[in-house]
Amino acid sequence: MYDSKQAAQEPYLELVRELIFTYQAFTKTGETHIRKLGLTPPQFDVIATLGNIKGFNFKELGEKTLITKGTLTGVIDRLEEKGLVQRQMDQHDRRMFQVVLTKEGETLFEKIFPAQILHFKQQFQTLTPEEHEEILTALRKLKKIFKE
Repeated sequence: MYDSKQAAQEPYLELVRELIFTYQAFTKTGETHIRKLGLTPPQFDVIATLGNIKGFNFKELGEKTLITKGTLTGVIDRLEEKGLVQRQMDQHDRRMFQVVLTKEGETLFEKIFPAQILHFKQQFQTLTPEEHEEILTALRKLKKIFKE
């Protein structure tokens, strides 16, 4: 019988732990930088998603971001209070709203999006092109294993 001691010895658990620790480190460094820019990670996610786009309805925005539907409304409310986004009636379906960046939101996007990309670029530049390709290939293979 397969018991908890045997399960704890599975070699792939080391990979899972490293993947989790890597994700946590990546998230922490990104979150720290985003907070220095004056936003929460979900707020940044919305601003970055809406940048260079005319707008999304709530369903589309939920699919494009990492924010759950229940949280998204509150994030949009706070961004609206800051004058960074606004809700507009959808031209094709008056029961729906489009969320769009305001002029202030567009200006903020132009400031923070490049800053965040540059922040991560500095970390990723420590990889050689070969290491970059190896990691990318391994991650794609791992994703493929879990895709349904």
